[in-house]
Amino acid sequence: MVKNMSASRRGASSAVLILILVAGLIGGALISSYILMRRITTLENDISNLESEVSQISGNQTVYNQNVTIYQNATALSELYAHVKDSVVLISGTTSSGTVQGSGFIYNYTGSMVIVTNNHVVHGATGISVTFSDGDGFAASVNGTDPYADLAVLTVSGTSPSDFKPLQIVRSDTLKVGDPVVAIGAPFGLVGSLTSRLVSALGRTISEQEYTGGFAIANIIQTSTAINPGNSGGPLLNFNGNVVGITAAIVANSQGLGFAVPSNAIINEIFSLVTTGSYNGHPYVGVSGGDMDFNQAQSMHASVTYGWRIGQVTSGGPAAGAGVHIDDIIIGINGTRITNGDEMSSYLEEKAVAGQTVVLNISRGGQTLNLTLVLGTRPPPPA
Repeated sequence: MVKNMSASRRGASSAVLILILVAGLIGGALISSYILMRRITTLENDISNLESEVSQISGNQTVYNQNVTIYQNATALSELYAHVKDSVVLISGTTSSGTVQGSGFIYNYTGSMVIVTNNHVVHGATGISVTFSDGDGFAASVNGTDPYADLAVLTVSGTSPSDFKPLQIVRSDTLKVGDPVVAIGAPFGLVGSLTSRLVSALGRTISEQEYTGGFAIANIIQTSTAINPGNSGGPLLNFNGNVVGITAAIVANSQGLGFAVPSNAIINEIFSLVTTGSYNGHPYVGVSGGDMDFNQAQSMHASVTYGWRIGQVTSGGPAAGAGVHIDDIIIGINGTRITNGDEMSSYLEEKAVAGQTVVLNISRGGQTLNLTLVLGTRPPPPA
């Protein structure tokens, strides 16, 4: 009996020892697991920090790549210049007030090489000459002019076809504000000068009282590209080296505010300028007026705060025949919203020609009227 009890006690003691050993193993495992989890958490934090640092490095790399892209664009500009510089010419002449200079570019019109420039560059000039980029100069004559678009086409004497490297003209109605453009010309007589910035606005109008008799030159491209006296008549190019405009004017004392005649004007008029010496397709409405705004609308109790307010209707003109009245407000043409005079002039210049019928959307006394009008032809420009 005593032996059996001793054996039982020994068995119980062994069981207790086993339980203690198992508990120790479990506790050790828990402690090890806890330590392992801490280490995993620490590693995860380290990985997260490393990913953040990699992200920052990637961001810096992106900026670096953008800088490289800009540099590549600068390289492309030098290549563009090398490709087109021989197509740009210096135009010189004499007027009653002295010597005049401007720029122009070579264009291949159905196999005939001509020089495209501004009307105001050659207006009233005699002894006109054209000097190419290599210094060779030749006599030139005016083939055709259009003061209402400030365009002129010249022909050059005494040259061979190999002397000409024409530029390609593309449509300007594909331009968008913010598009990069390049101007090449002879500012202050500095032949072959290149400047580049952006299209800063579209559909502007400018006026050259001396040449147009007060009629607006419409649908003008506004650009931040530096333009100076002598640039007039030179090409405004897109980054493919194609002509999208002809640099024409600047605002005195402005900071980079220049204007260019759109290339669409050349495309529309070149046939007439070359074959007849003029262009007579500019539409004529027979009204004068000014832009509407909130204050005017309040004072005249108008129902609209935009559009173009009629101040005068020319007797016997197209508008008079259509029933347009003083204080009518043109708010649309053919259903296209017109917010100011720039938009009205640009729409008519781009979308219509003399003799075409249009519908004027008029606000009168709180009502909207649709008046059918047959566009006339502008009177001849001042001599």
